[in-house]
Amino acid sequence: MTNKTENIFSRIKSGIRQGLIKGWKGLIWLLKIILPISFATTLLVHFGIIYKLDFLLTPVMTWLSLPASAALVIIIGLFTGIYGTVAALSVMPFSMEHMTLIAIFTLISHNLIQESIVQGNSGLNSVFAAFFRLFIALLVTFTCAKIMGVTPETGGAMGMGTFAQETKPFVVMLKHWGWGTFKLIVQIFCIIMPLMVILELAKEFNIITFITKMTSPVLSVMGLNRSTGMLWLTASIFGLAYGAAVIVEETRSNEYKKEDLTKLHLSIGINHAMIEDPALFLPLGLPIFWLWIPRLLAAIIVTWLYSVFLSARRRYVKRACHKKLCDH
Repeated sequence: MTNKTENIFSRIKSGIRQGLIKGWKGLIWLLKIILPISFATTLLVHFGIIYKLDFLLTPVMTWLSLPASAALVIIIGLFTGIYGTVAALSVMPFSMEHMTLIAIFTLISHNLIQESIVQGNSGLNSVFAAFFRLFIALLVTFTCAKIMGVTPETGGAMGMGTFAQETKPFVVMLKHWGWGTFKLIVQIFCIIMPLMVILELAKEFNIITFITKMTSPVLSVMGLNRSTGMLWLTASIFGLAYGAAVIVEETRSNEYKKEDLTKLHLSIGINHAMIEDPALFLPLGLPIFWLWIPRLLAAIIVTWLYSVFLSARRRYVKRACHKKLCDH
């Protein structure tokens, strides 16, 4: 075996080892978020507390051209994510238009607490991240409702008492949560470990540069810096929850400009998991256009508006400094 071959095997071994170590650390970090938040959410649902929070959102539903009963589904989406929303919509007789608006809102602002914490640990203030996504979800859903010509009465509005809450025994709920959480952890493990290994091998053999070059045209359209290409790709394919370990580890291990990270988080906060999340709504018969295009356009517009803001601020600071020097 030549020295060159030995060197290649050594680099592969090193990349695999580093990937597994980082993947395991990332998984442990993610579990510290998932376990308490998912269990707390399960308790809120089990004891019916989550259903008593609808008064907070019911006034907003009319503004979004949704019936009052949509508040329940919105709350479930905010706390539990896309799966909870799809499960609720599959048993609630909303009109196709109302389901579409709920899907648009949830695609942007689902799983808000957990994913905001992820963003908070990788370059963006978590509180700002949560309120920003919520604001954009409201704005985009409102705009889509006006374009579609939907009203709260479209298809027949339903009252809050339409749906009865089914309470399972506490032990049954606990078993259901435990099994569901276990399956989720296994899924995340199966994504994180190979992904971190691939990422470390890509670094070891300088493939990252090639990948960023491949994605640079897309990043340019999105208004993002090419240095954040791997982070954007991870969030776009795997989402903020499944891709959390990779995103957090990468931002901690590499030097990124604050402005580039902010633009990235504004974009992926609105538009992530571009394949899986919208596809989950397809069995409900929702139109493909509304599942993919609104949040993609919103992410592009927001990022470019932020770029314009940064450019205007730099010019203002430059003029202010120049004026100050001239005065002296």
